[in-house]
Amino acid sequence: MRKVWGAMAAGVGAAVVAGTAVAARGVLPSLGGRPVGPYLLDSPQFRDGTFHNAAPPRWLPPGSARAALRELVFGGQQRHPSGPVPLVAPGGATSADGLHLTWFGHASTLVELDGARVLLDPVWSDRASPSRLLGPKRLHPVPHRLTDLPALDAIVISHDHYDHLDMPTVRELVRTQEAPFVVPLGVGAHLRRWKVPEHRIVELDWDGEHEVAGVRLVATAAQHFSGRAFRRNNTLWASWVLAGPHHRVFYSGDTGYFSGFAEIGREHGPFDATLVQIGAYAPSWPDIHMLPEEGVAAHIELDGRLFVPVHWGTFNLSVHGWTEPVDRAWQEAKARGVSMAVPRPGQRLNARAAGTAGTAAPVDPWWQALGTPPH
Repeated sequence: MRKVWGAMAAGVGAAVVAGTAVAARGVLPSLGGRPVGPYLLDSPQFRDGTFHNAAPPRWLPPGSARAALRELVFGGQQRHPSGPVPLVAPGGATSADGLHLTWFGHASTLVELDGARVLLDPVWSDRASPSRLLGPKRLHPVPHRLTDLPALDAIVISHDHYDHLDMPTVRELVRTQEAPFVVPLGVGAHLRRWKVPEHRIVELDWDGEHEVAGVRLVATAAQHFSGRAFRRNNTLWASWVLAGPHHRVFYSGDTGYFSGFAEIGREHGPFDATLVQIGAYAPSWPDIHMLPEEGVAAHIELDGRLFVPVHWGTFNLSVHGWTEPVDRAWQEAKARGVSMAVPRPGQRLNARAAGTAGTAAPVDPWWQALGTPPH
């Protein structure tokens, strides 16, 4: 009997080791590279070995950590859709002229403006994590395959967190596309670790810009943080301006609400459309992710025409309900007379037509049917 128990224990141990090995597979490469080089020292945002916000954001205000843990364990919010999220399959060949937006879920969006195609923060993996088995899992499938994408002119990354920068997606885009990766300072170290060719890496500081296919890509300020392993803020974070000959789009990346939106609006606006983060907020981090109402306020300060909320609905990253961010954003947009569009994942939106000045874009509240579990 002792031998039997010993064999069983050995078998369990081997299974645990094997399971750990599977869970850890690919984790170390996914952590990325270590940014080094004198070019970091030239940035006004870089001092004492890390990047900094214009003003220090608040983390864990008094009492918020305990409240967040209690809410996480005992909160009654419905944090998942009650049924399948309606996805829109890719259509046929289309022109990139005008202004069209295709939201794939979370922050991943294809922007087609004035003949150029720019992909923002592509994440096609099942988890926003370095592991294939652990971490936030998708709440809906990706509506389009990476091979369904048209030829891209640029791939823009806002910062290096796992829900915005995904190693398997990057590697597949290296294989299937020829576009450069335009990223904030330091993020190039991760791309180099993943064998992205040097000639396809463009790193920018705030206010730096790079032109592709007649469109200027400008890295603008944001209030956030960075880090993929144990060290924080060794890469920069950014919002982005996409300025074509006839249309302009702003993408917030991840950011808290701060005074920089008005300045960006004055310098680079008006914007035909803004893609603004509205989800993954919590009292524990009040200054690094915006509340939905703050997202609408940012859109107004940016001098935007059409407000398109992003960073919600795909990964469960906070304690709020699944529909709460977009419900609150829609209510605030109506109260403030803001034209808003909420495309289904995969839907190609004619942003110029939807955001015609002086009219409220009709909103299809498709998500609300998934907000209450069936009885």
